[in-house]
Amino acid sequence: MTQKPVASSRIADNKKAAYNYFFEEKYEAGMVLQGWEVKALREGKVQLTDGYVVIKNGEMFIIGCQINPLRTASTHVNPDAVRTRKLLLHKEQIKRLIGKVEQKGYTLVPLNLHWKGGRVKCEIALAKGKAEHDKRHTIRDREGKREVERVMKQRQR
Repeated sequence: MTQKPVASSRIADNKKAAYNYFFEEKYEAGMVLQGWEVKALREGKVQLTDGYVVIKNGEMFIIGCQINPLRTASTHVNPDAVRTRKLLLHKEQIKRLIGKVEQKGYTLVPLNLHWKGGRVKCEIALAKGKAEHDKRHTIRDREGKREVERVMKQRQR
């Protein structure tokens, strides 16, 4: 009996989030998905870059997360790639986040989607926006690390 290769647990990352925000706290939330969306996630047809999280009536929703349907999607299903999807978190955590988000400058940002125990989880972060000079500092640090790695690689040869 042959085993299936283990798929990477990461589905998608929001790389832009680390550039635009400082992360205060991170949470892992479940996602309410339709069947065609799960199949599309297995194929990696998702984009988190424009996504953000809102809290309405004590419930959390992710908006702007784009899951593109597969070409083989069923004809009796009307797939909506950018529909609002519900996130599942404990009530105490949601109440805590409501208090934090109401403070000036805080927002909720999706960081990544991943598999955990056969279910799709969304890692979200309580984040504060970066100023322009902070973004320049991030770029400078990243380029410095690249230069160090390049020099170390040349010295190993």
